[in-house]
Amino acid sequence: MEGKACRRDGGQRRHRGAICKALVREGMTVVGLARREEKIQKIAKELEQYAGKLHARKVDLKNEKEILAAFQWIKETFKGVHLMVNNAGLVGKAPLTSGDSDIWRNIYEVNVLALNICTREAVQSMFANNIDDGYVININSISGHRLLPIDGHAMYAASKHGVTILTDALRRELVNKKTHIKVTSISPGLTDTEIFEAAKWPAHSPDTPIMKAEDIADQVVYLLKTPPNIQITELTIVPVGFQF
Repeated sequence: MEGKACRRDGGQRRHRGAICKALVREGMTVVGLARREEKIQKIAKELEQYAGKLHARKVDLKNEKEILAAFQWIKETFKGVHLMVNNAGLVGKAPLTSGDSDIWRNIYEVNVLALNICTREAVQSMFANNIDDGYVININSISGHRLLPIDGHAMYAASKHGVTILTDALRRELVNKKTHIKVTSISPGLTDTEIFEAAKWPAHSPDTPIMKAEDIADQVVYLLKTPPNIQITELTIVPVGFQF
């Protein structure tokens, strides 16, 4: 599997490492965008023995200028983008009647606005380089399809509902433009990432079924290996025993 991959990340750091590793092992050139560039660099050193390569770029996803600068660097260094994996995610306990508006704003800026800015730049790169078989994969959530009974979870769920709509709308736009660029939303259930730790969210019960980040990374690779005439628009993944 050849090509370039550009991806971004925020709170879901274990997802970041797992997906980067999976793509590099498949021989891809991957650019990881994150505020803490050193985290990506550390992962890159762990992957030096593989055919692919991981590059790190320091980007605050709430800063559009930094995002645009990163894509300009990708253009100058690699010419263009073949794959975009939108994997950033912020969650925060912010009830609608008493929540902190800064938490609400941060959730939307990262989960929705930054996702669409990165997608726009990636797709424009594909258009400019006549890449008709590109791919955009959004790491969504089961919360993007239904509100789970979790206190203070509504704003995160609303942002992920936005990702569901944006993913479908992007697919339709690309179909109307007569391209063969694929678009998929991956909606995992509870997964062992650092997103909850970063938000200081209470730990889940040890009896709660949970997936590993590698389980999601495996599905990204699976999608990339689907036949050219097949598009999986939504992939929902939950651990066995999931009750909601």
